[in-house]
Amino acid sequence: MPQISASLLPQWAWPVRLQRASRWWSGWSLAPRTVALLLALWCIALLNQPLWHTLSELAGATELTDPWALKRLALGALLVCATFLWFMLWSWPGVRRPVWSVHLVLAASVQHFMLSYGVVMDSSMVQNSLQTNWTEALALLTPGLLLHVLLYAGLPIAWLYTGVDMPAQRRGWLRSALWLLAALGVLVVGGMRLYRDLAPLLRNHTEIRYQVNPLATVVSWSNVTLKPILKPKKPFQPVTAGAALGATYRAQAAGQVKPPLLVLVVGETARADHFGRMYGYARDTTPQLQARQVLSWQQVQSCGTNTIASVPCMFSPVGKEGYEGRKVEYGNLLDIVQAAGLAVRWLDNQSGCKGVCARIPSAEAQAIATPEQRAQWCRDGECLDRLMVAQLDAQLAAIPAAQRQQGVVLVLHQMGSHGPAYYRRSAPDTKRFTPECATHVTSDCSQQDLINVYDNSIVETDAFLAQTIDWLQTQQQGFATSMLYVSDHGESLGENGLYLHGLPYRIAPQAQKHVPWVLWPGTLQARTGWREDCARTQLNQPLTHDAYFHTVLGMLDVSSPYYQPQQDAMASCRTQRVAGVG
Repeated sequence: MPQISASLLPQWAWPVRLQRASRWWSGWSLAPRTVALLLALWCIALLNQPLWHTLSELAGATELTDPWALKRLALGALLVCATFLWFMLWSWPGVRRPVWSVHLVLAASVQHFMLSYGVVMDSSMVQNSLQTNWTEALALLTPGLLLHVLLYAGLPIAWLYTGVDMPAQRRGWLRSALWLLAALGVLVVGGMRLYRDLAPLLRNHTEIRYQVNPLATVVSWSNVTLKPILKPKKPFQPVTAGAALGATYRAQAAGQVKPPLLVLVVGETARADHFGRMYGYARDTTPQLQARQVLSWQQVQSCGTNTIASVPCMFSPVGKEGYEGRKVEYGNLLDIVQAAGLAVRWLDNQSGCKGVCARIPSAEAQAIATPEQRAQWCRDGECLDRLMVAQLDAQLAAIPAAQRQQGVVLVLHQMGSHGPAYYRRSAPDTKRFTPECATHVTSDCSQQDLINVYDNSIVETDAFLAQTIDWLQTQQQGFATSMLYVSDHGESLGENGLYLHGLPYRIAPQAQKHVPWVLWPGTLQARTGWREDCARTQLNQPLTHDAYFHTVLGMLDVSSPYYQPQQDAMASCRTQRVAGVG
């Protein structure tokens, strides 16, 4: 059959259109860096629909103000740069096409599940996926999933394999390096400019972190699959050998002194320079503590700038330097106290004990609250710290009588002043400073309103600590009581454009590291011959969280080979020292 030239066909005929489309589709000759950039744009624009939908909903709910229309574009540019940098890591010949294709299929699949089921692919969801049996997996292979993957991954993959040529180019490596530097520069500079808006948003809406496609999915899969291989779990090193009760317990057995009842309050996000006039603050944010004549150490530095770093470090026997450089996972202060023979309980109103209570009885305050307690202290799924005071009687009564007669340590882990929703951290009766910032987006508030709402959270902590002291006073007939409060880290409140906490320790401002350390001595300290007048002359001595472990052992008269008297903030004011190896 004779062939008909396309030039003789009408311009609208379908063979001509198909031929032109074929030339357009297969006529691309691009450097790998250009292809990587186009794929990054595809991913951010079309494979991040849940992310952009969430941001649009927040804007509609007034959590994001009008300038965020432009800031969302800036955020999109940052995500394009980050995705481009990741794709460029896989831009080598023979690797790029299959690896880029896997990323596209993964991103399209994850987006389908996010849109269809409202899930996010965090580490727990990855673990669930890996543990799903084949029948459940087949049930998820719906026509909708296949269509979604074909549309959002199939088209760019087909273009990658049939529509674009990526020939080697002379000096291509130099241009690629310049592109990489440019993308990195935009990412760093843009990230710093948007930090004040993004930090509170991401802390309050954690789902946004897992909606960044495909990078968040890659990170989650890496955490579950690669991290255990590349960073195996450290062996556990017990620290309870040699733990024993000191001489005061012999006097206790003879009926000469009462058993100890010590409440350790692990504070949250309290910075010292806002902790009332006892720390030189112009505002009286802690009037009830001052009325109870507590002792407050003035120069205390935290171990870290976030809870997961500071809390385990506080209770560690090896201090900040040893904890950060550890090759094994050590037991902690509470293990030693429990091994010595005292009853230990952890009550949590936060996001867990970060492993500190792994080997002692613990409870979540909200989970064990009665309906009456929830009605009084909880709202919108969160509870004020004073709920824990209401539960102290039950916590103490739950300990067997024989253990109570030996001695009790109760640890209360606060919600405290955790941001960015500071306005949810105080009750109406502790909102002394107005107007307060009543939004999660702290950068939308004036600094004064932000300071007001943060200070109100400190007033709430003051009320919580005062009620804890009052409860301890009701227990003095049967116990020698005391309370020690130390915050885990501080907080930035807009100074130099910084908000919240968690900056690397070396560059973090003092607002995130200078923390309050408050002692109500009660009657417990008399057991070891501690002199309050001596201690009040030493409140300006510099301390770090390293002293916490040793000070608590000293207060309880518990001996351990890990105890170091020179690290005990109160040792020099005791007539009876705690035995141990320095």
